[in-house]
Amino acid sequence: MTRNPTATCRLLALLALTGLLAFASAPMEAKQRPDPSPSVRAPRLLPVPATDEDFRPATREQVELGRLLFFDKILGGNRDVSCATCHHPLTHTGDGLSLSLGAAAKGLSVTRSPGDPAGGVHERVPRNAPAIFNLGAFEFTTMFHDGRVQADASRITGFISPAGDELPAGLDSALAVQAMFPPTSGAEMAGDPGENEIADAAAAGDLAGPEGVWELLARRLRGVPEYVDLFEAAFDDVDTAEDIAFVHAANAIAAFEGVAWRADDSPFDRYLRGDRRAMSLDAVKGMRLFYGEARCGSCHAGVFQTDHDFHAVAMPQIGPGKGDGIDGHEDFGRERETGDPDDRYRFRTPTLRNVALTAPYGHAGAYVELESVVRHQADPAQALESYSIESALLPPRDDLDAIDSIVQDDPVRRSEIAASSELPVLDLSEEQIGLLVEFLQALTDPASIDLRTDVPMRVPSGEPVAD
Repeated sequence: MTRNPTATCRLLALLALTGLLAFASAPMEAKQRPDPSPSVRAPRLLPVPATDEDFRPATREQVELGRLLFFDKILGGNRDVSCATCHHPLTHTGDGLSLSLGAAAKGLSVTRSPGDPAGGVHERVPRNAPAIFNLGAFEFTTMFHDGRVQADASRITGFISPAGDELPAGLDSALAVQAMFPPTSGAEMAGDPGENEIADAAAAGDLAGPEGVWELLARRLRGVPEYVDLFEAAFDDVDTAEDIAFVHAANAIAAFEGVAWRADDSPFDRYLRGDRRAMSLDAVKGMRLFYGEARCGSCHAGVFQTDHDFHAVAMPQIGPGKGDGIDGHEDFGRERETGDPDDRYRFRTPTLRNVALTAPYGHAGAYVELESVVRHQADPAQALESYSIESALLPPRDDLDAIDSIVQDDPVRRSEIAASSELPVLDLSEEQIGLLVEFLQALTDPASIDLRTDVPMRVPSGEPVAD
């Protein structure tokens, strides 16, 4: 049985109801500050609302090409997964699972099955699949939970990435760089060695070579006449099929993600733009608490509620881990990239836009309830000590289940994670917790609730979109 049946039912209900809710839009005036009544006076310093100038532009042709590529299983080593498998519009650009099941699994979201041990997945993807909202904004220059992709003008390639100086030239943004890497992961998209040539190249660490992952994927795309036409229309430097490189695909995917999943018209945004009725009274009180006494805004800063930095907040470690620690089941987070022990258990501050839609929460998806993660932030050590994996949503299989709680069940490692927390303990009342949740719900852009029209009916490769 899938863990946390209540959360499962809620998510299935959400999927069933998607598109049935409507929200009224209020007129907006840019960069005006609200002036609420004294009892709910807003903090003196609120973010400046986002404008079109804050987002990276893209052409219609690039966006459409990226949309098709995003849903096309041609980019999976075994042609059984696409980008959308773990970042689907019907699950609000995530997959609704604590930890994803990539290549060799079947189904979508809570119905996804790992298969049997012999022919199915060999492990859960070690980290939660994050949502993709607003990543087309210029300020998002750091990607992945550990920041292993970052814009860096001092580098030859312009970016820090797992490929180092072998990263190809011509990538438009950190978001495009990020799109280069899921197809190189065996657990995510490539598959296991021996199953296909892309998986073999990935296992050998050959990403950018003449027989590397990115060239092999580009060859697949060059072999589809419809894609050739689309690439030629989208990019000035593509005149023939041979000009297509995987860099073009990554740039197109980033263009689609950045345009389609922009979310900056929430009640909070409207409030920032001067519509004093956009948020409920409780949401305004929650905002005052968020930016005031609770000090959430010290890390969840700016208009997208992230400082783009790395912090240790003692989130539970569940799942297979990233190969760290005495048995490989730990995830040292930012330390994996910097080598600095002070960065152990630090992870990138997530944006809170559409947070009410994007559960589970935490780098390993430990919590499926928004209120639970708010309670955790108020007293991380106590929450970690009392955490139960029943709070997660993990499609079951005995061998996978057996390792999911190894770190969490170890009191020594649990205490080390707790001791790393940077957060002060906050004595929040039940009312205050409710007000914070109310404000977080006001960060939902109504246009993000129903994303069904982002899903294409077909893709140029002819691979199935729905299964």
